[in-house]
Amino acid sequence: MKEIVLDTETTGISVREGHRIVEIGCIELNDQIPTKNKFHCYLNPERKVSDKALEIHGYTDDFLSDKKKFSEICDEFLYFIKNKRLIIHNAEFDLAHINNELSLLGKEEIKNEVVDTLVLARDKYPGSAVNLDALCKRFRVDNSKRVNHTALIDCQLLSKVYINLIDQREPKLNFQNNVRANALEESNALAYFKGIVKPNPTEIENHKNYLKNFLKKNFF
Repeated sequence: MKEIVLDTETTGISVREGHRIVEIGCIELNDQIPTKNKFHCYLNPERKVSDKALEIHGYTDDFLSDKKKFSEICDEFLYFIKNKRLIIHNAEFDLAHINNELSLLGKEEIKNEVVDTLVLARDKYPGSAVNLDALCKRFRVDNSKRVNHTALIDCQLLSKVYINLIDQREPKLNFQNNVRANALEESNALAYFKGIVKPNPTEIENHKNYLKNFLKKNFF
């Protein structure tokens, strides 16, 4: 199954307070390897950005004013993530905002399979800091470009953190190719050993005499 690393930035924390999405970033993975397929957009949230959110991502009301609304990119976004597992850090937050946007348009909530890397990290490193910056530091992922929280940069970092969290340090090899390689290796081994040469009676007798002389010289 292909996977989508997903992140959003918003006008504030709570959808109950009417906060909306201002940015969506998605990177497609195939066997944990990023493909060239990406989805990214800034959005006009149709409301003001809170001061706290502005400190986090830096998107001003003026910058967002001429961007598309969620209703204009909704179908394209849903098509991009269709039937793909979502990889999200603190999935509860992002899903709440995405589903709120869908609800405002009278659409159903997304039903994709979701992997929450925050939960994975808490289970794997209980008691340790598990925010994205801390995990980048733990896994030596370069996050020097992360001056502000931006959805696409966070997706790029999370894709590397995710691979480390699931202990998949190297890209997966195709299983079918592995099977063929193993079969070929076995067939080559059999071909090498199938011509077994057995010693004749004289050679066996000579070997016995050699062992007797060796034992007499060294142990008796």
